[in-house]
Amino acid sequence: MSVRDQIEATLRAKFDPALLEVIDDSERHHGHAGWREGGNTHFHIKIASTALDGMNRIEQHRAINAALADQFAAGMHALTIKVIPSD
Repeated sequence: MSVRDQIEATLRAKFDPALLEVIDDSERHHGHAGWREGGNTHFHIKIASTALDGMNRIEQHRAINAALADQFAAGMHALTIKVIPSD
C-alpha cells in the first residue's frame, strides 16, 4: 500500500470524513529539506469531518498529526492540512 493510500485509510478510519483529498505534493519540494527520491515525503490533505467540528485549528491539526504518527515515523516529512467545515 502506498503512503498516500495509508494516509487515506488512516484518516477514513479515524475521522469518517465526508470529504477527503490526499495529494502527494513531494515533487514540488524537490531539493528541499526532507525530500527524497521517489516522493512520499510531502502531502496535502483536505478534509471535512464532523469529528473535527468544534475543535479550533490547532486541535484539528494535532488530532490529524497524531492519527498519522506512524506515517511520520516512517519518513513522511511534511503535511499541509486544510479542514473544511462539515455541513
